[in-house]
Amino acid sequence: MPTIYETLRADIIVAMKAKDSARATSLRTADAAVQRASMDLAKPIDDALVLTTLRKAVKNLQDANAEFTKGGRADLVATNVAEIAILEKYLPAGLDAAKVAALVDAAIAATGATTKKEMGKVVAALKQSPEAGLIDFGAASKLIQSKLA
Repeated sequence: MPTIYETLRADIIVAMKAKDSARATSLRTADAAVQRASMDLAKPIDDALVLTTLRKAVKNLQDANAEFTKGGRADLVATNVAEIAILEKYLPAGLDAAKVAALVDAAIAATGATTKKEMGKVVAALKQSPEAGLIDFGAASKLIQSKLA
C-alpha cells in the first residue's frame, strides 16, 4: 500500500498529464510544503509529517477564507475552497464532536485535572491517545477550557 506522500506525488503526475493546472499547482504546493517541513525538522517524510503539513495548509486556507469573506473577495474564497477539497482527500476524516468530548473527558479523568492551569497535562494525555492524529486540537483546547474551572 503506497504512503500518503507516494499517493500525493503520483496524483501530481496524473494532474499534469490531464492538464489540470489548478489541481497540479495545489498538489505541487503541498509537496513543496512537505519537503520543506522535512528539511526544517530534519525528519524523513512519513505519513505523520505529511498529515501535519497538510492539516496546517488546510487551516491556513480556512483562515484566509475568513479574511477574504470580510473583504468581499468571493473569487478568492472559491479558489481556496477548491484547494481545500483537493487537500482533504489526503487527510483522514476527523472525529465527530461526541467522540472528541469523550476523549477529553477520559483525559481529564486520567490526569485528575481540575483547573485551567492543568490544561497542559490534559492536552499531553490527549496527544498520547491512539486517535491523536484525528483530533482537532484547537477545538479540543476550547472544550478542555470549558470543562476546567
